[in-house]
Amino acid sequence: MKSVSIQGSKRESVGKKATKALRNAGLVPCVVYGGDEPLHFSAPELAFKDLVYTPDAHTVEIELDGVTVLAILQDIQFHPVTDRILHIDFYQIFEGKEVTMNIPVHFVGNSKGVRNGGVLRKTNRVLRVKALPKNLPDYLEADITELKIGNKLYVGALASDGITIMHPDNTVVCQVRTSRTAIVDDEDEDEEGEEGDVPATETDDVAAVKED
Repeated sequence: MKSVSIQGSKRESVGKKATKALRNAGLVPCVVYGGDEPLHFSAPELAFKDLVYTPDAHTVEIELDGVTVLAILQDIQFHPVTDRILHIDFYQIFEGKEVTMNIPVHFVGNSKGVRNGGVLRKTNRVLRVKALPKNLPDYLEADITELKIGNKLYVGALASDGITIMHPDNTVVCQVRTSRTAIVDDEDEDEEGEEGDVPATETDDVAAVKED
């Protein structure tokens, strides 16, 4: 998994007054859980743009006074009006310890059902997985190539080497729904036109009669 580096400064005071002063200065108050004790720090709001404003998942390397802490984003709070980042919670991770986090799903392929006018409904765009930090994927790939109208793709069909997907195998990831313009009968093209064809032998007989 890709990693984002953030340089911050430890916070000595965590009161409301100090927190407000940080925000007024363009800094975001943060805390890292999961270690021996919570680690409070702050960093410029722009430092989080590659972590927050992206659909991809990342680990985070937080550099504080010469010490690097490896973590993942746990929770984030935004201002209800301005959408500015108010606070971020991180969770510290360790190389030999499994961690659980949300991973985005990338949909690939061009399904026959969609080509025939069906609509792809993405039921789960993000799935929760558990793995060692080194095995965490950037995304989970969902291949919709074989989906016809009415078909569903389940969690059990996704590749999960080195990770555990924390959802039942029968959880629906996406499905192809019918629409007003959809061709309901979307069987394979090589099967179309079989019914009603005139056998070659009958055609030959008609031609023979005309010659006589």
